[in-house]
Amino acid sequence: MLLTIDVGNTHTVLGLFDGSEIIEHWRISTDPRRTADELAVLMQGLMGAHPLLGGELGEGIDGIAICATVPSVLHELREVTRRYYGDVPAVIVEPGVKTGVPILTDNPKEVGADRIINAVAAAELFGGPAIVVDFGTATTFDAVSARGEYIGGVIAPGIEISVEALGVKGAQLRKIEVARPRSVIGRNTVEAMQAGIVYGFAGQVDGVVERMARELADDPDDVTVIATGGLAPMVLGESTVIDEHEPWLTLIGLRLVYERNVGRP
Repeated sequence: MLLTIDVGNTHTVLGLFDGSEIIEHWRISTDPRRTADELAVLMQGLMGAHPLLGGELGEGIDGIAICATVPSVLHELREVTRRYYGDVPAVIVEPGVKTGVPILTDNPKEVGADRIINAVAAAELFGGPAIVVDFGTATTFDAVSARGEYIGGVIAPGIEISVEALGVKGAQLRKIEVARPRSVIGRNTVEAMQAGIVYGFAGQVDGVVERMARELADDPDDVTVIATGGLAPMVLGESTVIDEHEPWLTLIGLRLVYERNVGRP
């Protein structure tokens, strides 16, 4: 089986694939202070009880694919693969790894690995032209051409960042649960903030995607818009432009990149 690991700024998502099917997944906080040994213990705790894996760390894992936006965590994960999965083929997404997606930005090396991986999965699953909207620490919008090329995107503050900023900078505001309010017009401060977040981000998504689609294709209706990321469900019901929701888009992209570099595990 293939273990995929997507390290984001806030959360790290692990997925276990049996062939092309994701059969288990876990989400943990991303902590740049964790050592390789701590990560190994945490992974053993998550995977040790799975019926398709053995009791020892690494038993039942035939391959590993990793992408990371946090360099310190990536460094420790390299050590995890070396010490605890030494005999298992591992692909770490970085310059030189075959993705099958040409990167047509001014400086391809500065594009986050997760954004490239999302483009890989979007092109494979839905074809181009496409726009991937990833609701993570930042909300990112990534454009894939009709030929499957990554041509650039947009980066905006994410939902959780915005909620935290309101709580910190607003003298009479506080941190709130990100949830859909009863109505757009809030009857209290919490609902007013929730409305601003949910409907504000839905409006942002619709506005940015519509502009990107006009640049991406002669007919904007030809562009497939895919939502992913942990907070995507908060906006799905309010956005008018999202066509597909694939919560495991990045993990699927990691599987595809692993297969293109190593083969099926």
